[in-house]
Amino acid sequence: MTAIGLDTHKDSLAACAVDALGAVVAEATFANDVAGHASLAEWARRVAPGAVLGFEGSSTFGAAAARTLATVGFAVREVPPHLSRRERGRTRRAGKSDPGDALAIARVTAREPDLPPVRGTDPTTELRLLLAARDDLVAEATRVRNRLHADLIVLVPGYGAKAANLVAERHLATVGRTLRRTAGVHAELARERLVDLRRLHARIRLLATRIGRLVAGHPLLELAGVGRLTAAALIAQAGDINRFRSADAFAMLAGVAPIPASSGQTHRMRLNRGGDRQLNRALHVVATVQARTSPLAKAFIARKLAEGHSRRDAIRSLKRHLARIVFRLLAAGRTSAAAV
Repeated sequence: MTAIGLDTHKDSLAACAVDALGAVVAEATFANDVAGHASLAEWARRVAPGAVLGFEGSSTFGAAAARTLATVGFAVREVPPHLSRRERGRTRRAGKSDPGDALAIARVTAREPDLPPVRGTDPTTELRLLLAARDDLVAEATRVRNRLHADLIVLVPGYGAKAANLVAERHLATVGRTLRRTAGVHAELARERLVDLRRLHARIRLLATRIGRLVAGHPLLELAGVGRLTAAALIAQAGDINRFRSADAFAMLAGVAPIPASSGQTHRMRLNRGGDRQLNRALHVVATVQARTSPLAKAFIARKLAEGHSRRDAIRSLKRHLARIVFRLLAAGRTSAAAV
């Protein structure tokens, strides 16, 4: 099939059209703005009618262009960076350039029929935005908490005997009373950090409540080890579950599908370090919680250990098993939502 590869940047889009054999048909560069997107669509229709468009960076610099082209009828696919990176060495173009990158992306697009469609705006978009905002606030709260801890070590030696942590409100109240009795610029700055920390905690709780409302009633919440935030991460990172042809494809995206690493008489599978790491992390949370609390998961782990696997490998196997269950529950959740 004919394909067009697009290498995306903040201000520009490098495009390369190839035929079914991967030979270059046309190349061009467009501005990454509304007018440039319209020019790109007109050029694509002219040089490669019916071509599939492959984007690298469809969720960042290429997000607006990908949405525009999908809206006007183009088949738009997401090209994983690791595939285009391998292809760059086969383009026989010296050095690195945007047109060369676009050629590599185009050839991957033409060769790989199962590339996922780009993620547009769907019901999971709000969840992704809220989770990202919460992650930013959690990181900022951690930074402020660490700085306040360093202040308290100097200002109130041994404060940990009265305030076991800087998370619970009752301990923060204790710290606040102590700092009010302490004079000096250092104590003043510490009090300001305490105010910032409480404000961040309140915003984190507010976002968690909003996220919880969005996932309320989802079938994922019935799975042991899945709370509201974990369910939200699984739903948000998976996106439209219909874009996966099978549970195996979902497991590959999550980075829990094992990869063959056999040679000669040695037959083994190795850890998959690819895939969506946030989705992988969410599955890891479910697996580790179940390994501690679920009788079925404990039996699964025990069986793997009896077969000679390490506990780490047993957890990985459990994550692969859970990926199938999560895939079914995500599909059930979408079906339930569509029926409402």
